[in-house]
Amino acid sequence: MSNRKIRILLAKPGLDGHDRGAKVLARCFRDAGFEVIYTGCHQTPEQIASTAVQEDVDVVGLSCLSGAHKYLFPEVVRLLEEKEAGDIVVIGGGIIPERDKTALYEAGLKGIFTPGVPLESIVAWIQTNVTPRA
Repeated sequence: MSNRKIRILLAKPGLDGHDRGAKVLARCFRDAGFEVIYTGCHQTPEQIASTAVQEDVDVVGLSCLSGAHKYLFPEVVRLLEEKEAGDIVVIGGGIIPERDKTALYEAGLKGIFTPGVPLESIVAWIQTNVTPRA
């Protein structure tokens, strides 16, 4: 078992420029003892996957409010697998309609957290479901 802290990459893929929620999560995760890297807005799936591998993260947290989550989130998962980093846990949040969740889980997302979910429950989910990568 590793003593390394869980490393989380938070990213805002696509053209969505609203990042208040991502910044709130970054601070929450930091306060919970995780190492946090925030890429900022307007990241491509390629940039996110490359940064995740380069920074050796355990979790990629994606936030999307623009409605492009059905393409962007699965594309990040695909690119991580292509880079032989499919063991990185990908979670998503933002405005995700209930009808889209099944497809996102089938595409490889492990958790989906929409507005109103208590921050403590997201932290608890990560603590329960993520182990630092070897």
